[in-house]
Amino acid sequence: MKTLIVSGKTIEDAVQNGLEQWNVTADRVAVRVLVKPSRGLFGLIGVRPAKVELTLRADASASPHPEPKSESTSFAKPVHVAAVKVEESAASLSSREEGTFNVSSDSSIDGKDPIEEAKQFITDVARSMGLEVEVTVHKRKDTVTLDICGSDLGLIIGRRGQTLDSLQYLTNLVANRYSKHHLRIILDAEQFRERRKKTLESLADRLASKVIRTRQEVVLEPMTPQERKIIHAKLQDHQKVKTFSKGEDPNRRVVITLK
Repeated sequence: MKTLIVSGKTIEDAVQNGLEQWNVTADRVAVRVLVKPSRGLFGLIGVRPAKVELTLRADASASPHPEPKSESTSFAKPVHVAAVKVEESAASLSSREEGTFNVSSDSSIDGKDPIEEAKQFITDVARSMGLEVEVTVHKRKDTVTLDICGSDLGLIIGRRGQTLDSLQYLTNLVANRYSKHHLRIILDAEQFRERRKKTLESLADRLASKVIRTRQEVVLEPMTPQERKIIHAKLQDHQKVKTFSKGEDPNRRVVITLK
């Protein structure tokens, strides 16, 4: 009995590769999945292609030893893998969840939803840290916020949100790999962003009062561009103090001084 083992990015791709090598249609083969595909950690490490075994059916009317397809062979119509049943992907399931945001198919690459890829990336990272999380999507005017819910999220947030900021940067890279248009994704966990904003605004008020009292400028610790923006915005209309930034990232700091 004629068999062939082939690989592909997905199960459908692997089967299609085998059909094209044999130059047969899907109804003439039996398919056995040997290895399911895996996206790997972060979509970068441990990526595993699908592997299937094709067996030519004994009742096929054609020759039991089909010739491999030559380079000059062409098909009038593409071969459809109708005989293979593949489980519905997590992305297609989650796209029907309430509150999710779907990128239109004409803006995605390879037919993959950038937001779903970003959600899966976050889930994979959390699982590698021993955490089980859920990610909900909130669409804003010009951004998409991915809100992480679960237990022990302090590991994901990190000291003053540094880990969350790093994960947000990587998540944007992943999402934009699958989008024709630039996406701006904000990552949040347990409303950390709002709590951090209030903390920084309170800090700005206290330090502004200190500058007025001592008549000496105050230099804050290094902050991310987003956090520096919060300080500037809070004090931009202050009657007695002003702010500016100095230094180079990642050591750029906000300075509060008298006007």
